[in-house]
Amino acid sequence: MSANLIVPTMAEMMAQGKQPDVLFWVGCSGSFDDRAKKITKAFVKLLNHANVSFAVLGTEESCTGDPAKRAGNEFLFQMQAMTNIEVMNAYEIKKIVTACPHCFNTIKNEYPELGGKYEVVHHTEFLKSLLDEGKLTIEGGQYKGKKITFHDPCYLGRANNVYEAPRDLITKLDAELVEMKRSKKNGLCCGAGGAQMFKEPEKGNKDINVERTEDALETQPDIIAAGCPFCNTMLTDGIKFKEKEGSVKVMDVAELIANAQDL
Repeated sequence: MSANLIVPTMAEMMAQGKQPDVLFWVGCSGSFDDRAKKITKAFVKLLNHANVSFAVLGTEESCTGDPAKRAGNEFLFQMQAMTNIEVMNAYEIKKIVTACPHCFNTIKNEYPELGGKYEVVHHTEFLKSLLDEGKLTIEGGQYKGKKITFHDPCYLGRANNVYEAPRDLITKLDAELVEMKRSKKNGLCCGAGGAQMFKEPEKGNKDINVERTEDALETQPDIIAAGCPFCNTMLTDGIKFKEKEGSVKVMDVAELIANAQDL
């Protein structure tokens, strides 16, 4: 982490007798994947800039168990979930923000029955609330006139009905938001839900991420905006497959806002 990023851990906060307003759940992708780390850093810069009182679990955070559950290993999922719930309940965590819709969905909808009851928000919702409260402003017309299409992550959109927050943020950038023919409730998966990220594609004549990238390219965008590290990977691979890396960028909504702020 560079010097300008302030990322306290829950352990450090507790040692000082402090309780943060929100826990930032980083997730496996945001912690270990080189591309997703950039999303994590962009989001932290925004949290620092808005003076948000937050902390991370650091080494005490482990996988939510989403891939295990989706792949059918309920036993492993419950072991992973219980470990995380015990840690978070010990810290008396109330509110969680995460940039991964898989973590978001799992903690929000599947942890309560295992004893983990928290208010869980996606980072696009959290950023929108910071803007609404005036803690964050979007200045600079860096994206003015740029065409941006937003790909709905399955676990954010169809699974949890969060459609407007990311779009509101994009329109606040003075960008032109262009919708794909399949969007919102009719959005098409990027191809990496259900633990598909970790296996080779099955037989067929086209990979799902290529099909979805074609949807996006039809809108002739400058940027394909995503709100999920898995989607980011799949769409980036699709752009490479289509040899469009020179003309189309795939970026997380948090990165767009951090760039607009010159953070």
